This record gives sequence, structure tokens and C-alpha cells, in this order.
Amino acid sequence: MISEISEGVEISVETFYQPDYSNPKQHEYMFAYRITIDNHNNFSIQLLKRHWHIFDSNGEYREVEGDGVVGEQPVLQPGEQYQYVSGCNLNTEMGKMVGTYQMVNQNNQKMFDVNIPPFELVVPAKLN
Repeated sequence: MISEISEGVEISVETFYQPDYSNPKQHEYMFAYRITIDNHNNFSIQLLKRHWHIFDSNGEYREVEGDGVVGEQPVLQPGEQYQYVSGCNLNTEMGKMVGTYQMVNQNNQKMFDVNIPPFELVVPAKLN
């Protein structure tokens, strides 16, 4: 698991290769990732948007932006945690994702960005 704290918010990431949803002969590799968001601030926050940078090991790059995560814009009270699982497809056996969440301080309505630490997506056989 990889974790990073920025702006009082801890983001932790776990990744999983999904062989049942992958087709290596067609260069299709599916990965799942579990994100845990911990609010260490003394004020409530809401996740408004996500912004991802996705890299394949063949040099392909794409960006994904959108409102919330998995159809939600969760509010986290001080000390609360939110967790979700999502997925990413790659055209190669290895890749990387990194990004940010746009949050809002519920007390003063100020926006701020929280870093999502870079994490690797790797087919387990490539690690041997």
C-alpha cells in the first residue's frame, strides 16, 4: 500500500491485477485499485473532482477528469474515512497512475487540491 498526506488528507492506494477481465493476447490488461481517504483536519471536507494522469509502459498517456469518484462526492467529517474501488485498463503489462482530488473546506468554502500518490499497475508475472 502507498500513502501520502497533503493538506491534512491522507490518500492510501492498493492495486490488484484482474486476470479474469484481461486479455493479454489483445493487449488488454485490467487493474483495480482501492483508495482510502482519511480526513485528518479539524474541519469537514467534500471531494468535488478527480484528475488522473495514466501512463502505459509503451509511452501512451491519457488524462481523466470528472466530478467525484464512483458517482459520489463524499463529505468527510474530521477523523472520518471514505473508501472506494475503481479500475483502469492498460494496453501494456505495466503502467502508472498519479493525480489529484479537488476538495472544499466545508467551513469556509475554500477549494484545495489533495495529491494522490503515484502508484504502479503491474501484472504480477512481470515482478518475477
